[in-house]
Amino acid sequence: MKSRNVFILAFSVFAVIVVLGVAFSAFSRVNAPVRNFEFTYVTKIPALPADAKLSKIWIPLPQSDAYQAISDLKIESPFTYATRRDSEYGNEYAYLEVPAAKASAAAEVRFHFQVARQEHRVAVEGNPSVTNAGAGTEARAGDLKRFLQPDRRVPLAGIIADLSAEQTRGIQDPMAKARAIYDYVIATMRYDKSGTGWGNGDAIWACTAKRGNCTDFHSLFIGMMRAAGIPARFEIGFPLPAEQHAGTIPGYHCWAEFYVERYGWIPVDASEAWKHPEKKNYFFGAHDDNRVQFTLGRDIRLDPAQQGEPLNYFIYPYAELDGKPLKLESAFSFQDRMSSSD
Repeated sequence: MKSRNVFILAFSVFAVIVVLGVAFSAFSRVNAPVRNFEFTYVTKIPALPADAKLSKIWIPLPQSDAYQAISDLKIESPFTYATRRDSEYGNEYAYLEVPAAKASAAAEVRFHFQVARQEHRVAVEGNPSVTNAGAGTEARAGDLKRFLQPDRRVPLAGIIADLSAEQTRGIQDPMAKARAIYDYVIATMRYDKSGTGWGNGDAIWACTAKRGNCTDFHSLFIGMMRAAGIPARFEIGFPLPAEQHAGTIPGYHCWAEFYVERYGWIPVDASEAWKHPEKKNYFFGAHDDNRVQFTLGRDIRLDPAQQGEPLNYFIYPYAELDGKPLKLESAFSFQDRMSSSD
């Protein structure tokens, strides 16, 4: 009987450890800022022409990771859908096939979900007083190899390689190289969405025009990092205004991470650092909690495969009507929720 009680006690302790591990696995640093909110994503599907046959629609979905917990995802659709993942990055999305005969009138696909987004902050030089270096950010060899390779609009040869070599000349430490590239991008680029050309994440265009939005900032940063032999990856989602508790969101925001073995994946937000010079050191090693991430990577090939080119990035719905790209409108909104500590 005594041995049975000891077994029961040991099992109970093990069970508690497992439960606590699951409860805390989503958040790698205790007492980090956490923003709790509900997010709504609406895709508007127009009435299709009478002579059309079939539309295919792919809508990105968010996923939980070490710094955001997604829960209560609800998808409201007048059409049948399935959830899929792309094979290269593991991005998740809803996939719909809509016969034109069933889309004679405009319709909407709406999904909403709860988010607990934690600040992701790593202790690096210039961003001190953090103890979670590398927490939850391990990388597989295959991931690192992919994030050292070029993308269609982020070539690593020519001007990008030359610029990277120039800015890191004489520097051996990968963290010091990363900081030199980060400082160069912020000092050289200008956040400017006037005219045309911006927003495509074309590293050569960004290098030449020296302006653009977050996509352009981080494409130049990622290209220079990879050319310097440092894995770097592109992430995209939506920003939440820090000073608002509810409202619509006009568009996406993107950021980056780079990998240094002794730290793991390190967050960077160069365009936010440009907008907020007082936070330049903070955003070299941090992503704040005023965001939600949806997808990862560039040149995305979907499943089932789209007939068009790989997606430059994947944050808005992508659709094809009888094999040709079909532009869809979408809308996004959020509502803060009170946390248990408020």
